[in-house]
Amino acid sequence: MKSGRQPRHVISKWKKNKALLENKDLKPYLPEMRKFDRANLLNMLKKHKMVYVKPVNGSMGKGVMRVDLKPSASNAPYRYQLETKVRSFNTFDELYASIQQHKVKGDYLIQQGIHLLTYQNRTFDLRIMVQKTPQKVWKTTGYIGRLAHPKKIVTNYHSDGTLVPAEKLLSPHMKGPKIKSYCVNLQDLGADVANHLHKVFPGIREIGTDIAIDQKLRPWILEVNTSPDPFIFRKLKDKNVFRTVIRYSRANGRFQDK
Repeated sequence: MKSGRQPRHVISKWKKNKALLENKDLKPYLPEMRKFDRANLLNMLKKHKMVYVKPVNGSMGKGVMRVDLKPSASNAPYRYQLETKVRSFNTFDELYASIQQHKVKGDYLIQQGIHLLTYQNRTFDLRIMVQKTPQKVWKTTGYIGRLAHPKKIVTNYHSDGTLVPAEKLLSPHMKGPKIKSYCVNLQDLGADVANHLHKVFPGIREIGTDIAIDQKLRPWILEVNTSPDPFIFRKLKDKNVFRTVIRYSRANGRFQDK
């Protein structure tokens, strides 16, 4: 990288979360996050009962584990799921040793678990795409739902998730007019995230914000990707969305080396 040039991409989930916490308006949307170690995992499990353990620099849902504590369980109150495999344990020490064994290389973090809304008994979240326009203004250019594989804990398309219009996924949970205004609010939230992160990381030009929605319809910022996949928007019926997204991606310098 040339001297003085700002990085286009920020990989570390920890750095991006730390930056977002500086914004008092965005802070309420952020699940609690801690660095992975034995004490933090035990405390977070006691507090939230369900957490996600993620690679700090991971992508596409690889290496993500869902960890649960069910105190009322008569046996094996600790368990975690990685990919489709669920492992159960009688003690926290056994749980922790197994997680250590199955982690991929690199640092991990612990994130407060959000009990996601479901569609036909499958969890989902929403991806909000925000891009810099040729006029150097941040604009929300698309949003789409990501429906998890029935046997997996992550919603990523590259981990066998299904791309579905957000309105369809939200339809069992709210009425038509409310869906429209709810999606507008999420688009605004995505733009707020982009504007703030750009102040901290001036080199970024696109972000994909993953929004979880809990049982009370409260949105949560799960993750922010500074190199979001524009091609997922091909799956939308409205082809104008994808055309806009890919046009801005190219204007922002994506795919020039391909």
